Amino acid sequence: MSKTLNWNDASSCLIVIAISISLIGIGLSQVQIVIAQQPQPQANLTSTEQQHLQDGISFQIDNVTFSHHTTTVNGTQIHYVIGGHGDPIVLLHGWPETWYGWHQVMPAIAKNYTVIAPDLPGLGDSSKPLTGYDGKTVAAIMHQLVTQLGFKSIFLVGHDIGTQVAYSYAAEHPTEVKKLLVMELTIPGFVPAGRMPLWWAIFHQTPDVPEALVQGKEMMYLSWFFHNLPFNPAAITQRDINEYVSHYSAPGGMRAGFEYYRAFPQDAIQNMNYSNTKLTMPVLALGGGYIPTFGGNITMPTIIYGMKILAQNVQGITVPNSGHYIPEERPDFVIKALDNFFAANSTKTK
Repeated sequence: MSKTLNWNDASSCLIVIAISISLIGIGLSQVQIVIAQQPQPQANLTSTEQQHLQDGISFQIDNVTFSHHTTTVNGTQIHYVIGGHGDPIVLLHGWPETWYGWHQVMPAIAKNYTVIAPDLPGLGDSSKPLTGYDGKTVAAIMHQLVTQLGFKSIFLVGHDIGTQVAYSYAAEHPTEVKKLLVMELTIPGFVPAGRMPLWWAIFHQTPDVPEALVQGKEMMYLSWFFHNLPFNPAAITQRDINEYVSHYSAPGGMRAGFEYYRAFPQDAIQNMNYSNTKLTMPVLALGGGYIPTFGGNITMPTIIYGMKILAQNVQGITVPNSGHYIPEERPDFVIKALDNFFAANSTKTK
C-alpha cells in the first residue's frame, strides 16, 4: 500500500499552521512563528501551544482527510485523530507506538466508518499522568472520549496494550461494544501453561531502572522491537520508527510506556474478575503467524488462547506472513478482516 501521509512532514503543514495561528488566538511571538515553520516545529513550544497548534489541523493519508484534536477526559488531555463517516470504529494502538500505528489501515476503513484513533494516555501527544495505566482506568478515559464525541455503541479494535484497554472497555460496557477485534497480546492473568515470561516485560516492570538505562538510547532500544518482532521488518520503515521515537524520547514518554507494563499485575486481577462474566459480543482475535524472536512459527497465538477463555463467541485467526505488528505488516489482511467482521450489522449510531 502506498504511503502519502503528510502530517509527519512538517513542511507540508507549514501553511496550515501559519494560517491557524491567527485563528486560534495562541498569541505566539514572531520568533515562535518562525520556529513553528521549521522541521520538528513543536520542540521549542510549550505543551499547551503544541496542542493548540495541532487541534483541528486536517491532513491526508492516501487522499483521505483526517484531523487532529485534543480534549480533556477525566483530567487527562487526550489527542486523537478522526476522519471518515458512518458507524464509529475506535482503534487503540500498542507499545511502542501511537495512533500512527494504524495509518495504513485508516484510509480504507474511513470510506465506510468514522475512524477514531486516540493516543493512549501517556503516549504520543496525549498528556502523561503519573498513575492510572491499568486497563480499567484507561478504558474509562476512552469510554468518556467516545461519549464526548457523541457516540454510544461502537466497534472496538485493540493491538498489543491497546488490546488490554479494549478488553477492559468491552467488559465494563458490554452493551456498547457491538463487536470486538483484538490482536497480539498475552492477556494478563491468562498465560498459556509453559509460556516463558518475556524479558522486556520483566525489565519494563522494574521501577525506575529502565528509564535510567534507556535515556538517550531510545532509538537503539525501540528499534530492536521493530527489527525483531515483525515477520518482515521492512514493513516498518525508518521513517515510521522515527515517528515513534520522536514521541517516546520526549520527556516522560518512555516512563509512560513502561507504566503500562507495570500495571500488568493489576490488570491480571481485574481480568480475573471480568472473566466471571464472559463477553457476549462477537470477538475476532488475530495473532501473528511468525515472530522471529519467539523462534519462528506460532502455532497458537496467546491472544486466541486468552480470548477463548474470556468470551463466548470467538473466532481466532493466525495471520500468515505477519509477526507482532499486524496493522503495519499486513494492513491488507486487517482491512479485509475489519470489513468482513464489522459489516454484517453496521448501522448509523450518531
